[in-house]
Amino acid sequence: MLKKYNFNPGPAMLPKKVLSKIKKEFLNWNNSGFSITEISHRSQGFIEKTMQIEKNLRFLLNIPENYYILFCHGGARGQFSAIPINFIKKSSFQPDYINSGYWSLCAAEESKKYCKPNILNVKQVTDTKKSYILPVSKWEISSRQAYLHYCPNETIEGIEIFEEPNFFEKIVIGDFSSTILSRVINIKKYGMIYACSQKNIGPAGITLVIIRDDLLKNTNRKSPSILDYQLLAQSQSMLNTPSVFSWYVAGLIFKWIISLGGLGVIEKINKKKSKLLYEYLNSTHFYTNKIFPENQSRMNVTFDLNENQLTDSFVKEAEKYGLYGLKGHSLVGGIRASIYNAMPIEGVRSLINFMKIFEKKFG
Repeated sequence: MLKKYNFNPGPAMLPKKVLSKIKKEFLNWNNSGFSITEISHRSQGFIEKTMQIEKNLRFLLNIPENYYILFCHGGARGQFSAIPINFIKKSSFQPDYINSGYWSLCAAEESKKYCKPNILNVKQVTDTKKSYILPVSKWEISSRQAYLHYCPNETIEGIEIFEEPNFFEKIVIGDFSSTILSRVINIKKYGMIYACSQKNIGPAGITLVIIRDDLLKNTNRKSPSILDYQLLAQSQSMLNTPSVFSWYVAGLIFKWIISLGGLGVIEKINKKKSKLLYEYLNSTHFYTNKIFPENQSRMNVTFDLNENQLTDSFVKEAEKYGLYGLKGHSLVGGIRASIYNAMPIEGVRSLINFMKIFEKKFG
């Protein structure tokens, strides 16, 4: 049987061990006699499970005790609204929004409903149409006491910011949707980070928010209840019925990462996977990556075929080899290989082998 690999940008593939565990427990979770999809979020068994899930995540990311961990609704887009709603008390406030690509700009545009964002363009494009991100030291942030929002990994462009910000006078907020749990980060450098679940956390349905406790005391009390960080913290993320299944799978993902050795090990694996693919791209003139090496995403590897008319053929041919989800975003075209945590190195090697075959056939 042909081995299939899912290179979609999200929902992304899940680890086989996690899928096997889900299959085993699906009809009889925790020996309850019920499916996990039927379990009450208020049941003793599930509440105990959420406590262990939080403990495991706190261990993985080395989250200090003065940070709350929330499991919210609405995806990352929901947070684009929730952030200014919670932290902006006057429409004249001007928080800094770092524009490094599509998703960071989406967040900035959404914030305009509630404030006047100071949008800083940090992505540079050279004469050869290759892109890079300005070093953090060159970000011209404002002196105003408002938050700074940025997105360390842009999935559409395949560009990643590995340097962590050191703006201690600012509330730094990071959209880690596509890079969470892929590498070690220093939570203490952030007032808040958030991430949708359908990349490295599990299936869609929950949104992770990690927020420092002092920020909860200064949130806007007129926020809609479902977006109110203080209410969500007080209710242990159960202000209304959460996606129990997504929460449960997230817990399995956290345990899987711990079993591998934690984020240090995951980071090494991700470096190895992306290095294999980028090294091949550098060795050929048939495919072109347009990102400078220091900002090449480890999660989303983008490239073009030098003969663009072959792109659709590439995607269709790839599926015959068991490689799915490689079509680039409609805004930029080309090819995108999303190689999140669950993608085994064998999947990357299979992709490279196919790329060689395709190049030999059409190059």
